Amino acid sequence: MACWVKPENMQIYTKILLGMTVGAIVGATLGPTSTFLSHDLYKIDDALSVRLFLDQDNPASAIQFPQGTPIDLTILKTNRKTLKDAKGVESELAVWAQVELEYTKTIGLRDKTGTLRKALGGVATGDTVKVWLQIQNRRLEEGGFMTTPTPISGLGDAIISWTSPIGEIFMRLIKMVIVPLVFSSLLVGVASLGDIRKLGRMGGKTLGLYLITTALAVTIGLFCAHLIEPGKYIAEKDRAALQAKFHDSAGAKVDKAAEAPSAMDNVMDIIPINPVESLSSGNMLQIIFFAILFGVALTLMGVNESQIVVTLFDKVQQAMVLIIHMVMEVAPYGVAALIAEVVGTSGLSVLKALMVYSIVVLIGLFLHATHIYGGIVRFMAKIPFLPFLKAIRPAQLLAFSTSSSSATLPVSMEVAEENLGISNATSSFVLPLGSTVNMDGTALYQGVAAIFIAQVFQMDLTLSAQLGIVLTATMASIGAAGVPGAGMVTLAMVLTATGIPAVGVALILGMDRILDMFRTAVNVTGDLAVTAAMAASEGEAIKLLTPAEDAADPDHGFEGRLEQDEAKVEPE
Repeated sequence: MACWVKPENMQIYTKILLGMTVGAIVGATLGPTSTFLSHDLYKIDDALSVRLFLDQDNPASAIQFPQGTPIDLTILKTNRKTLKDAKGVESELAVWAQVELEYTKTIGLRDKTGTLRKALGGVATGDTVKVWLQIQNRRLEEGGFMTTPTPISGLGDAIISWTSPIGEIFMRLIKMVIVPLVFSSLLVGVASLGDIRKLGRMGGKTLGLYLITTALAVTIGLFCAHLIEPGKYIAEKDRAALQAKFHDSAGAKVDKAAEAPSAMDNVMDIIPINPVESLSSGNMLQIIFFAILFGVALTLMGVNESQIVVTLFDKVQQAMVLIIHMVMEVAPYGVAALIAEVVGTSGLSVLKALMVYSIVVLIGLFLHATHIYGGIVRFMAKIPFLPFLKAIRPAQLLAFSTSSSSATLPVSMEVAEENLGISNATSSFVLPLGSTVNMDGTALYQGVAAIFIAQVFQMDLTLSAQLGIVLTATMASIGAAGVPGAGMVTLAMVLTATGIPAVGVALILGMDRILDMFRTAVNVTGDLAVTAAMAASEGEAIKLLTPAEDAADPDHGFEGRLEQDEAKVEPE
């Protein structure tokens, strides 16, 4: 998986960058929040969050939907009225919208008693009915109004709905090989060590270094947030708009955080009761634990007894790598669809209020990557940092576009082995552990978010409370799912533990998906930096792939691997 100068090897990553660019353009110009398209649709996640009437002049004609029913309302016409804000300034605002509602199959399934169907005049599934949507215009103390709900483009929503399955298919194809690849590579890696004491030594150093970098990441985040104070830059109008827009989603995150197991439960949960169930459900910590024990058992059995099993799983690992090579052929299209969805649905109007907060997060991520990871690479792995970044670029690109360190794991492992020259025994042990335990970017983000929310609510946090943020964020990051959005659940846990209003999650939820891309890229960078450091500490010579070596070996890179001659496999 080379990433230097060989044209055919560079091609796939050039295509990924092109896919990201195309996706961003499509999302910005043709997405639901695009300013270039007419906003003619209200997309409501829960119909109970809005007020609908059969007759706008008759309050008794209100329509009651089952809780949690998603609805799409096509705008037919809008009634406006001149309103005065708290400072007496007049504005012409929408107060009613006549909309067209389709009685979909989803609504029908939720309308179990048929009450809603009768209220709408006995409509059948697929029929449409005209109703009135009351627009809420809340006066703000500092002037102006907060209007909910806000319309989006129906065409843009349809375009993203058509393209998003491409991104979902790409993610599923990558995730498909994660469990067999992690299990087989980790088992082979542990068995290949040949010395259980070496395994314990490497495991202790790896976990220790991951925890130290995570604590440093939170500290850097707190320092940047205190230095720049992003909470002072958000206006009361923007704060109210963000809370209204993301209140329901934030509540779901808080509820999920409340259901999260305790620290002791997390420790106990590492040991699987049924390893087969762990493999089928993709519980990475349990898979890692079982694979390590399995590898240790094979080592204790001796070479003669265990060789056939180790060889089998080694071939499984190689087959999974080749599947990844095939999947990467469609990566540019999948990445384009993923980026289009992120940009198209995020919107820019409300997010402008969070620009300073976002900049603080990015500054913190940059400082952590260059100083902490840079120091680890230069002084522990003893290799230059910039060439290291060039060598791991494929994994960083995939991490950025998918926002999933788990989905990036197969590419990270091949980058480590081919572009850094790290042994399979080391990479197959350190990287799977890192994809589960190492969430430095997420932890830093949580530190900034906690201070930002506290500043917005004008809370003064004591030193002990801030130390609590460091500790809680560090521990919450261990075992957090390496998938998009998981950081928001752990953030809710951090806020609750330190007494900061968890509803503040609504303030930053709109930027989460975009910042998630950056912090996942940092997480993967940290995984590979620690892997290089562990390899060096075990006496391995880290050797960056040179352009000459790359050009001389056609097996490097996805294209090169796939261009091998096919051979029919006959059963013995």
